[in-house]
Amino acid sequence: MKQHKRLLVVGDRVLVKIEDGEQRSKVGLYLPPTAVDNQAVQGGEIVSTGPGLALPDLADQGDEPWRIGGSSGREARYVPMQAQVGDYALFFRKAAVEITFENEQYLVVPQAAILALVREPREDIPEY
Repeated sequence: MKQHKRLLVVGDRVLVKIEDGEQRSKVGLYLPPTAVDNQAVQGGEIVSTGPGLALPDLADQGDEPWRIGGSSGREARYVPMQAQVGDYALFFRKAAVEITFENEQYLVVPQAAILALVREPREDIPEY
């Protein structure tokens, strides 16, 4: 039985399923015609996220914090991602990189380029 390849997103990036440029997004956000026409802003559903920004392990690095690998044996720590799988992301299109994986088109977007997230309410997370 052949296993499917997995596409892993690294760092503080998200993988977005492309939504066709329309004035009104699937989640009800209205995008002004200038944003759609100029492709300045685009939206889509997040299908995968990276682990976040890696934090250096300063505990055992002495005066060389850039050194890779330490004798501490600790696992990498990350600043967690705000974006989550299933969120609808509105982002700057110029920051995205378009890729095709197994005949599907996606955008890889750095979290810093995301303007807003739309998330469905969940029972296990309190609303603000």
